[in-house]
This record gives sequence, structure tokens and C-alpha cells, in this order.
Amino acid sequence: MTSRVVLISVLLLLWCHCRHVLGSGDSGTGIVPSPDRSADGADLLSMGTMVDTHSAMLRQGNTDECDIVMNLSAADRCAFVKATPDCSMEDSFINYLKMAFCLLPPNLTPLTITLCIIWLLILFIVLGLTASKFFCPNLSAISSSLRLTHNVAGVTFLALGNGAPDVFSATVAFSRPHTAGLAIGALFGAGIFVTTVVAGSVSLVKPFTVASRPFLRDVIFYMAAVFWTFIILYRGTISLGETLGYLGLYVVYVVTVIVSAYIYSHQKHSATRSSTQSSTHAPADTHVPELQTSESDQAPLLSNGSIQEGYGNNHSHCAHSTKLYLWGVLREPIQSSVCVCACIDSEYRPLLPYCESTSSILLNSLNPVDSRTWRRKTWRWRTVKILKMPLELLLLLTVPVVDPDKEDRNWRRPLNCLHLVTAPLVCVLTFSSGEYGLYLIEGQFPVWALTLLFGLFLSAIVFLTTSNDQPPAYHLVFSLLGFVVSAMWISAAASEVVSILHMLGVVLSLSNNLLGLTLLAWGNSIGDCFSDITIARQGYPRMALSACFGGIIFNMLIGVGIGCLIQMFNNEPVVTLEPEGLLTWVLAGSLGLSLVFSFILVPLRCFHLGRAYGIFLLLFYAVFLLVALLTEFGFIHT
Repeated sequence: MTSRVVLISVLLLLWCHCRHVLGSGDSGTGIVPSPDRSADGADLLSMGTMVDTHSAMLRQGNTDECDIVMNLSAADRCAFVKATPDCSMEDSFINYLKMAFCLLPPNLTPLTITLCIIWLLILFIVLGLTASKFFCPNLSAISSSLRLTHNVAGVTFLALGNGAPDVFSATVAFSRPHTAGLAIGALFGAGIFVTTVVAGSVSLVKPFTVASRPFLRDVIFYMAAVFWTFIILYRGTISLGETLGYLGLYVVYVVTVIVSAYIYSHQKHSATRSSTQSSTHAPADTHVPELQTSESDQAPLLSNGSIQEGYGNNHSHCAHSTKLYLWGVLREPIQSSVCVCACIDSEYRPLLPYCESTSSILLNSLNPVDSRTWRRKTWRWRTVKILKMPLELLLLLTVPVVDPDKEDRNWRRPLNCLHLVTAPLVCVLTFSSGEYGLYLIEGQFPVWALTLLFGLFLSAIVFLTTSNDQPPAYHLVFSLLGFVVSAMWISAAASEVVSILHMLGVVLSLSNNLLGLTLLAWGNSIGDCFSDITIARQGYPRMALSACFGGIIFNMLIGVGIGCLIQMFNNEPVVTLEPEGLLTWVLAGSLGLSLVFSFILVPLRCFHLGRAYGIFLLLFYAVFLLVALLTEFGFIHT
């Protein structure tokens, strides 16, 4: 309830600010030529004002020249956007600034903002669907084929699957010189949101005692990552060695998780042997206490898709429960539910075998709705499902999914052959905004046409050499293809999200930090919030809290590390990270303070998280958000 009130308050403040900016954009800050002034004089005055404003921005440390477009008159904004390199948005498919200032008239700017916000919500849905339904299952298949242990898979592949939207968004934002503030705001904002709102909601839903060693381990590593980022922001630059240090710190974290899990497993087996030996020598009426497994160090990183309903026969709820059990996320009590689920699934199997035609296999594979699930769901769920069906159908047509827990490993011969045509096309048309896909070989033959011919050739070979009921020996290669294609979809959607937020920041005169800590952080974290709360209600609050901290460590270290490396390869060996005013330090200080509170208060409470602590965390986030908004709008300043 508290998060809803905070969200409504923030949206009201942003709307009031939007009306104020749009109402004063053409009269208060713009240069409108008077009737008795010549056009040349008006242009000279406009250019003089632009130069003065630009000089003031450089003195304040803001190097994004596109931000001064709102200080110009409405007639000069289109020419300025076309001539300014910072407004080019080369990494996105749509130049949203040209759409706002050139394509539509100035009086329709509120409509443009509304359409962009709707498109932003659709992109967030694409990010969530792709990560949960396609990216995570293929990562699970890859980890299973590599025979990775649960702990290694949990802190590598599953962490990547759980944090794919955050990592890709941060990487895209950091790789652009003028949108790094979005990444900083999103990473810090998501960290505060997860460690306060999500953790507080879990504590309110299901009070519990947290596992001490994994909790302290995750908090210490996350505090180290935040402190390191704070130092780099204070210095304003990051070198290649420091960037590699982010990746190295995560390697140390992975090694620590694996070693601690091995030590715990060794202690558990030793205690089991000693209890077994003592029970053989003990009298018949002696009670032998059961071994407690509350301190498990396994990495319980949960994917969003693990609690969602799937697509018909492709991703049933039973398959997701089995995956969670195999991933080491759930404990022994869930094994019975997996068995029951398997029995339920076998109930619908036909008594006599039958051969399904190729066309029916294709149609059933492309059906995103399970008839049994549809009948027992409410009308609200059905409405949302209908709205998401076009996106799900597009992803089903382009992304293959391999399920190693099923007998046929989700082999769908006609659909998988179609994937060999559509998946490479998606890769070449989404990489670098389709620049390479539209390239003409020797000025005549496009790359996408060559890719189409190559895909048709592979598809014909696979179709002629395989059968409908038996997957080929190389079927796991489709999991690699699905991983690459889903990553391209996520990267493309993340690029559009960053570009839209950049446009909103320019039009509404909002900083990248504020947009990152609100819209970008909420959009990427809301799925984790609902997932963790649902898991807590099902009786697994420890798993939910571990997912909170484990995912944001991965997002911080990998997002900053990979993003800065990409910018170094494209530009200079030293990346400049300039804080965007006081709000950056409010973000870093609030996140550090919340972690210090957790590091001190949770052990003092004997690692018990109750409803009072949950209310404290929610109030902390509300106060932080209020301070951040007051700082952004100038009520709090240095």
C-alpha cells in the first residue's frame, strides 16, 4: 500500500512539472521574435541566447548539448536537433527527439509524451517476457548441458537471466557518454528499491529469520561495490584497470559462494554421519534432533519466469517447478509438488499414441494460451493476456527454447526449422539498430537477404533430416541460438528504453538520475518485486530475500564493468563519469545508508525480520524518494 501511495505521488509531481515545462517552454524560456523584428535579428538573438546557455551549462558540468533545446523557440528546435550530434540517437531505431520536435507540431508535445510513455510500458513488457520466458529457460538448458553445479549456475547463468533487463539497460546507458546518469540512477535506484521496498514487503508478508552467513556475505559484497562506485563518481573518471576490477570483484564473489557452499556441505555431511553414529549407539527412546539446514549457502537466485504460467505445452507450470527444484532454489518440501504436478500432467496424456501432423504441431507451438489455464483464470488475467499475445507470438516465432526437463526437450520440428530462418534475421536487423543488416554488399545485395537465404538453406537441411517425434543430437545448439536471439531482443528493447528516457529528460527538463531511479529502476524491478512477494506468500521468504541481494550485486558489478568497457573500446581508454549535481550523492548516500542499517540492525535483531522492520524499510524508501524529488526540483540545494 505504501509503495502505491509513493508511486501515485511521484506521478502527480512529474505531471505537474510536465505541465509547467510545456506551458513555459515557448514563452518563458524561448525566444519569440516580435512582429517588428526581422527574421535575421531573431535568429541572431536566438543563437546568442543558445551560446550563453551552453556556456552556463559547461560551467555547471553538464556536457550534453541536447539539453538546451528547450531554451530555444519552438521554430528553432527542429533545426537544432538535426544539427546537434548529442541529439542523434544513433543506437536506437527511432529518433524520439526528431519525432517530438520535427515530426509533430509543438502544440502536440503532450500527445507525443503520452505516446512515448505507452511505448515505454510496452518495451518493459518485452523486456520481462523475453527474460522470463525465453532467456532464462535457454540459460537453464545451457547450464544443464555444461553440468554446472547449482551454486555455479545460480551466481552466473541464473543471475544473468534474473538481471538481464537491468544489466542490458545499464550496459547500453554506460556505453553512451551522455546517458551514463541513467545507468547510475537505475543501478542505485534499483538497489534502494530492492533492499527497502522488496525486502520490506517480504518481511511484512511473511516474518522470518534470515540465514546469517549468506545475508552478511551478500551485504558486505554489495557495500564494497557501492563504495567503489562512490569513489569512482567522486573522482569523475574510471580507468581500464578499475573497470576490470568490477568484473574481478564479481569473480571473487562467485568463488566465495562456491567455497562457502562446499564448506557448508562438508559440515552437513559430517553432522549427518555423527548423528547417524550416535543414533546407532543411543537407546531406543532417545530422541535424536534433526539436522537444521537454515544456513544453506546455495545461491537462490530466482528467475521471474519461475512463478509465471507458460505457453501451452511448451512451458507448463509443472516444468517450471521441476526447473526450480533442479536449480537448487527450492528445498525438499517442493519435491512432492513436482511429483503431483507430473501426475497431473500425465493425466492429460492420451492412452494410445498418435502421430500429430506437422501443421498441427506448428499451430499448437505458436499458441501462447493454455486452454486449461485460460479457463481457471479471472477476466483481468485474460485481458492482460490478450494484450500481450502479439508480443508473445512474435517472440515465439523468433526465439527457440530448449527444455532439458522434458522427454522431447521441447523439440518442435516445424517451429524450430522456422527459427533457423527468423532468428538470424532478428540478429542482423537488431544489431546496431539494423545498420549492418541494411548494408549493401558491393552496393547491390543487402546483408539481410543473404542471411535469409542462408537460413532457408539450413532450415531445409534440418527439416529433411529430422522427424517430428525425435529431437536430433544437436538439439542443444538451439539453446545457444535462443540465448543469442533473446539477448538481441533484450538489448534492442533496452536501447529504446534508454533513448525514450533521454528524450523525456530533455523535453521535461529532468535529470537522467531522476529518470533512472524512478522509471528505469521501477520498470526493471517491478517484476522482481511481485515475484519475491509471491514466493514469500508461498512460504519461502528466505529465498525471496536472497534473490533480492544476489541479483543487484550482479547488476551493479557486471552492468558497470561491461558498459564502461564498451565505451572504452569505442572512445578513449579513460571514461569520464560526471555526477549530475547533488542528486547523485543523495542516491549513493541513501543506498549506502540502507545497507549500513541492514548490516547493523538485522544482526541486532538476531537476524529476525518482522513486520516492524518491514515498515521501517518502506518508510525509509518513502523518505528517500521525497528527498530525491525535492533535490531534483531545487527545493534542496547546496
